[in-house]
Amino acid sequence: MKFPCLDVKLVPIVKVVSNDYNPNKVATPEMRLLKLSMELDGVTMPIVTYYDSEKDTYIVVDGFHRYTILKDHLHSDVVPVVVIDKPLDERMGSTIRHNRARGTHQIRPMSDVVIELTRQGWTETDICKKLGMELDEVIRLKQITGLKEAFANHVFSKSWEEYEARRREENRHV
Repeated sequence: MKFPCLDVKLVPIVKVVSNDYNPNKVATPEMRLLKLSMELDGVTMPIVTYYDSEKDTYIVVDGFHRYTILKDHLHSDVVPVVVIDKPLDERMGSTIRHNRARGTHQIRPMSDVVIELTRQGWTETDICKKLGMELDEVIRLKQITGLKEAFANHVFSKSWEEYEARRREENRHV
């Protein structure tokens, strides 16, 4: 078993280039979330690369979006990389494996996380901003685990009270 993750190098970002075969695209909201994650947590994972000695460049195998955030948004001069030494076809396979191995969040455990963050004092606004969610998604996740606790601190509109007051007034005159 090899452990390239133990040999991280900090290289000038100008020596890192993207590959031309990665089919993975990340939507704008997720890119904003990745940027926020990197701002709040730092760079927690190196970029997986192949070193092209003829051109003296590091070609991205995995981590293109992290690399893009570092280069275009955070304007870093350096990037942490690990190097794998594989032919192009194997690097292409590696890129796809990395993309597909990320998985997705399961709804119930994600709902549990939202409830726990609420217990810890996070507001719906905090959850939306820090986890890259829309308010309706947060509300749906809260509904899964139980309405009473999930909405204990939710601020509801006054429309229901106004409706009830009008209804009582109308019934008084009947």
